[in-house]
Amino acid sequence: MDYTQITGLLAAILTTGANIPQAIKVIKTRSTKSLSAATYSMLFLGMVLWVIYGLIKKDIPIILANAVAGSLCGIILFMKLLAIYQSKKSG
Repeated sequence: MDYTQITGLLAAILTTGANIPQAIKVIKTRSTKSLSAATYSMLFLGMVLWVIYGLIKKDIPIILANAVAGSLCGIILFMKLLAIYQSKKSG
């Protein structure tokens, strides 16, 4: 493994790991009030595109990091959109 691959793996670990605390907080509290649906929509779409890019380039760190981070982001986005739907439905 060369320095480029090590750098890519470290970046993947950090950017993926950065989503974990937010996902845990949203799941535990069931609150997405302070989160932006637009931001999480863009993040999710960006991560999906990174996975596609990684598949095209056959770059495992990009694929894995963005697939995991995208899944966490997708959970947060789903819960945010669900909260928006429920507030419109009840209000």
